[in-house]
Amino acid sequence: MKFPPMALMTVELDGKRVKLQIWDTAGQERFRTITTAYYRGAMGILLVYDVTDESSFNNIRNWIRNIEQHASDNVNKILVGNKVDMDSKRVISTAQGQKLADEYRMQFFETSAKTNQNVEQAFFTIARDIKQRLTETVTASTEPPTIQITRPDPDQAGAASSRWSSCCNT
Repeated sequence: MKFPPMALMTVELDGKRVKLQIWDTAGQERFRTITTAYYRGAMGILLVYDVTDESSFNNIRNWIRNIEQHASDNVNKILVGNKVDMDSKRVISTAQGQKLADEYRMQFFETSAKTNQNVEQAFFTIARDIKQRLTETVTASTEPPTIQITRPDPDQAGAASSRWSSCCNT
């Protein structure tokens, strides 16, 4: 069995070193069955399409369905339109990419792996989003629940007791 290419990347984020493990399936069908196992442990997913290839853009919805079926509900996702350096061959507009990202409530970047345009920003954004989500999760789980106890309004208490007494004394 052949596995998708994997890269390790270490970035500094807010003064801390963060290790990113990146699996690149390049949208290939031969990896579709094994990628379901990778979804379970994924904290973030970059969905990348080629702005010069309409079929890669159209296939994003299929990948999103797979993510919805196999990944955790709160996995961070970012939509990326790649190859913006090939503007003369572009078939997917920035507006189309943004509309799809908005539909699925994802951030959106256009990048060029060839010129390195916005590539680092996309990776840092997903790393920050994951860090923020994990921090919020830890904070929420470590804070004790708050219970608020208030004294009843004397006017309301009297009305309630008179209601009960008239009800029960009949």
